[in-house]
Amino acid sequence: MTVASEAERRRLHETFAALCAIASPSGQERACANAVSSQLHAMGVGVSEDGAGAAVGGDCGNLLARIPGSGDRWLLFCAHLDTVPVAAPPEPVIRDGAWQNANEEILGADNKVAVATMLVLAQRLMEAPAEVGVELLFTVGEELSLAGAKEFETGVLRSSLGYLFDSAAPVGGVVVASPTHYRLAAELRGVAAHAGVRPENGRSAILAAARAIANMRLGRIDSHTTANIGLISGGSAANVVPERCRIVGEARSLEAARAEQLASELVECLTDAANDPECECDLDVTLEREFEGYRVRPSSVEVELAFDALRDCGHEPVATTSGGGSDANALRARGLAVLNLANGTERNHEPGERVSTSALESVLDVAFALVERAGR
Repeated sequence: MTVASEAERRRLHETFAALCAIASPSGQERACANAVSSQLHAMGVGVSEDGAGAAVGGDCGNLLARIPGSGDRWLLFCAHLDTVPVAAPPEPVIRDGAWQNANEEILGADNKVAVATMLVLAQRLMEAPAEVGVELLFTVGEELSLAGAKEFETGVLRSSLGYLFDSAAPVGGVVVASPTHYRLAAELRGVAAHAGVRPENGRSAILAAARAIANMRLGRIDSHTTANIGLISGGSAANVVPERCRIVGEARSLEAARAEQLASELVECLTDAANDPECECDLDVTLEREFEGYRVRPSSVEVELAFDALRDCGHEPVATTSGGGSDANALRARGLAVLNLANGTERNHEPGERVSTSALESVLDVAFALVERAGR
């Protein structure tokens, strides 16, 4: 296997730092997308943009670039341009052998490790075409329940096989199972009243919500299943019986039927609380399946190829399951054999997010190995 040269490793770190320095929270990916497009155009690679931005309420659509190989087979790499919200400017620095933000905030390594890797891969392929052609898909709104990938028209792709580097785990991990995810949004409407003068005339929407949540099974339900209430808002003042309360939560499981069952339980708890005579409220509930889960056989082509490429790079492959979703969920639901691979990042979505310089370089080597293996 041809590993990255010193020049490619330098380019990787420079590209990664430059990308992380561009804030790109979901819905505001334009500046990052422009930087990616500019680099690809400078290499002589054409880039197209779809209309996903308007569909998901963002300022940019998904980008697709294509680099032909000498053969007729194609391989897809996918990465998302967006990050979770940032409260402080990203200032990438290397400390103790790892990239991190100089400020107490996320770095953006999720998923700019993969974006930078794909750009350096593109440069190599333009200088020395591989046997297999490569398609590079850069999505938007991934942190918003895979919004951009859901809007992408997969029929334009020439690839049926592909990879992401979007799992925050040591390089070598191959995500062979990912959960089905349901999103719950509920609004309870009671009756406002003066809390000190005539509270008995009111019906507290917050009390109803609290009773519902108290009866819910939340947190780790079993090894495959979790549930959470993440947002609660309501009321108008301390001396007013709250007329309204809104809650947002989720249920997810590696077993699709289990996720659906648990989501239905959350709705039942809300219904029971809203019907309680002590805090009777009107209830509006929206329950949506945000993305489908998947399980991949160890003998599948995409798993075997990933394992071979990882071994080529000196890593011992590990089949893993994930409690989170990725664009792989959306693309597999459309019939593509796409897998999510570990990218070596740590503490993603948290202040202190980091990725070691060695892990970043390892991801690049794995990408090169995947292209070589696919060409065989």
